[in-house]
Amino acid sequence: MTPDTAFPRPWRHAPAPRLNRPIQAWLRRPGALTAGLRRLGEVQLTVRREAVEALTSGWAAEARLSTGAPVWWREILMTIDGVPAVQACSFTPLQASLGAWKAMRGLGQRPLADILYQDPRIARSGFRFGQLRTRRPDGTWVDTAAGQTILARHSVFIRLGQPLLVAEYFLPSFWTVVSRHRSSPA
Repeated sequence: MTPDTAFPRPWRHAPAPRLNRPIQAWLRRPGALTAGLRRLGEVQLTVRREAVEALTSGWAAEARLSTGAPVWWREILMTIDGVPAVQACSFTPLQASLGAWKAMRGLGQRPLADILYQDPRIARSGFRFGQLRTRRPDGTWVDTAAGQTILARHSVFIRLGQPLLVAEYFLPSFWTVVSRHRSSPA
């Protein structure tokens, strides 16, 4: 995943109305997504990549940053009982990754939730929603075939005036896990 391949066009303020209630509930789920996933089974998190990236214009607009600004970019994959479920990316300005959001660099295999919900100084924006259609099975999206739809959401966390955008992508296999559990995201 790169800043370009991870950007749905366009992001919206609400999920598509045609989506059923369980899907809408998962997309709108407040709090730490990881906590909801753990209700479905054993969650494993793998860091796929951490790097300095130049911010694309779409992401810059969503995070209210400058196009081309250097950011610290982190990509992860979460599995539930070994099934690829959610891919996510997060980024913050490079300088913020050395200051307000430096804890992001030391997470290792732990979820961002470990730092996002412990500090009362952190504020979270509302969600924005989007979807991607995979072009080809090239490894960008784990366990997906060409033409599959990936539903996504993102929000921006602010700490000490610095943004950290977190985008979560619900892989097609996630919805299979959910249907087996018939579980709400509570």
